[in-house]
Amino acid sequence: MADLYAIPAATDVTLLCTNLRDKNGKRPIFADDSSSVFVFPMIHMRFIEVPPGTVEETDDGVPRLGAGVVIPAAAPEPEEELEIDEDFLRRVRDV
Repeated sequence: MADLYAIPAATDVTLLCTNLRDKNGKRPIFADDSSSVFVFPMIHMRFIEVPPGTVEETDDGVPRLGAGVVIPAAAPEPEEELEIDEDFLRRVRDV
C-alpha cells in the first residue's frame, strides 16, 4: 500500500507514491524511511486499487485525488529498535 500524489493517467510510465507499507501497515525492509518518494515502473503494476470517496472528477473529466491531498492512510507505527546480533556480525567480518 502507498499514498499516491495523483491518479495515474493512461500515458504514465511510472507510479509516484510515498508512505510505502505492507498490507499489515509495516514498512517494507527495503524502505529506509516511510516519507521517502518511490517511483515504480507501470510495467510492473498489475492493478491499482483506490478506495471509494478519495477521487473526484473535474470539469475536464480527468479523475484527481480529492481536495489536493494524498489518499488518507493509517499513521505508520513507530518502528522498533533492532538488536545487533554480535555473533552474526563476527561471522560476517570473518568472511
